[in-house]
Amino acid sequence: MSDTPELNRYSKTFTQDPTQAGAQAMLYGIGLTTADMQKAQVGIASMGYDGNTCNMHLNDLAKLVKEGVWKSDMVGLTFNTIGVSDGMSNGTDGMRYSLISRDVIADSIETICGGQYYDGLIALPGCDKNMPGSIIAMGRLNRPSIMVYGGSIHSGNYKGKSLNMVSAFEALGEKIAGKLSEEDYQGIIRHTCPGAGACGGMYTANTMASAIEALGMSLPYSSSYPALSEEKKNECLRAGDAIKVLLARNILPSDIMTEKAFHNAIVTVMVLGGSTNAVLHLIAMAKSVGLRLKLEDFQHISDNTPVLADLKPSGQYLMEDVHRIGGIPAVLKYLLKVGLIHGDSLTVTGKTLAENVADAVELDFEQQKVILPIEHPIKATGHLQMLYGNLAQLGAVAKISGKEGERFEGPARVFNGEKQLIEGISSGRVHQGDVVVIRQVGPKGAPGMPEMLKPTSAIIGAGLGKSVALITDGRFSGGTHGFVVGHITPEAWDGGNIGLVEDNDIIRIDAINNTIDVLVSDETLAARRANWKQLPPPVKQGVLYKYLKQVSNASEGCVTDAYTD
Repeated sequence: MSDTPELNRYSKTFTQDPTQAGAQAMLYGIGLTTADMQKAQVGIASMGYDGNTCNMHLNDLAKLVKEGVWKSDMVGLTFNTIGVSDGMSNGTDGMRYSLISRDVIADSIETICGGQYYDGLIALPGCDKNMPGSIIAMGRLNRPSIMVYGGSIHSGNYKGKSLNMVSAFEALGEKIAGKLSEEDYQGIIRHTCPGAGACGGMYTANTMASAIEALGMSLPYSSSYPALSEEKKNECLRAGDAIKVLLARNILPSDIMTEKAFHNAIVTVMVLGGSTNAVLHLIAMAKSVGLRLKLEDFQHISDNTPVLADLKPSGQYLMEDVHRIGGIPAVLKYLLKVGLIHGDSLTVTGKTLAENVADAVELDFEQQKVILPIEHPIKATGHLQMLYGNLAQLGAVAKISGKEGERFEGPARVFNGEKQLIEGISSGRVHQGDVVVIRQVGPKGAPGMPEMLKPTSAIIGAGLGKSVALITDGRFSGGTHGFVVGHITPEAWDGGNIGLVEDNDIIRIDAINNTIDVLVSDETLAARRANWKQLPPPVKQGVLYKYLKQVSNASEGCVTDAYTD
């Protein structure tokens, strides 16, 4: 490397080519000086918008990132992309746009950074799909990049009870079951979200932020610093120095996001009891750098990785408690100590993961119970299980914490969409021992593969959480708990057998042998299939229609750009 490394590898296309007079005129027009034209340009992608607690503070954080970039003698240029609030859209048709937003985010970041020739990228995501969308864009661009997570929200409180986002959803089920007054129902809703930040449990946002820190694509502690903390502000300011190191050494996302790094990320998801959505997102993120993750890879790691974190939704604690005991670096330091992850993986600090966590605190298992020792796990193997059978020939993803058992068999109670289920709970159609089937909510059938948080929360709130299983070709929120199986592939709209299930068919779910089957004969299924007809497309134009036409199945990560071998 020369003494003066080239930092403006891409932006020089605009700033140094004498024939790019128009580009240079516009750069001078935005206020750049002649000296600035020699500097690297860093795009700062904020997913900030006013309408969501997860994202409402991100534009302010982006200003701090920009300040840090300029102080590091580079040009920082802020732009915005979209977000969709999962917490707000859950239970509505708007939830169809949530997973789609991941790809819109990736496409828009790739588009502006590619078209504007930015040398590096710093992204500030908040809500669930923002994180993988940012990382997918970074992988495609393969330019020095860092993700700065917006951080999680503080817990709410009502009548002395700690609240988080799922509290509001489960309150609905309690109200339906007559266990909660209207006054207390409204009290919980009003006090659940005390300010800015992503949902506080080990739901999808914190799952993906933690996985991405383990992957090496964010600075140490990024996933566990609270949204409104001074530590988060300081991280934003430090991102400028960090991206300059990456530019100087030309460290690219493909250098960081290796097979070992994805192993570290998946192990972290398992240890923390993270969201089923991580399967979809990590597959898509790996694809962006030319790697192919399969469901079998997740199962292999799950078979050999314990659940150690007592975090919500199935546990007691929130991400703010992880921060209190030393943050994700303390967790990674312990996982490295017990041999579950690779320490030699490169990260966005320019150092290895082992170097990053060397000074992290040691977990004190006498003083804290958020993370348990490997000798006394919450569950000896991973909570995410990949199931196959005549209901999921291409696979499904189960979230089995161990508290709800590992086998379930019962009569099907079939609903075409989650709205029918809410009505079914209210009318008493769902009984103890049932296997609730929600279908026609897959990537194409919805389209957009919405989350089933409202139905699962209503089931929990109605007191049926321990006696009912739920299976779907849709997704689950990271806030979901109970005996649930999602991502059933092929989906009903594509002719999957989940679309042939009828009320009172017996369904058997076995998370020990990793099977999911409807117990009817092959002849019966064949007869039903002979009468099956694909439903008309649920939409006929717009982004939902484009998604329906382009999206791959859930076992392939719901990507919208085809694999190239």
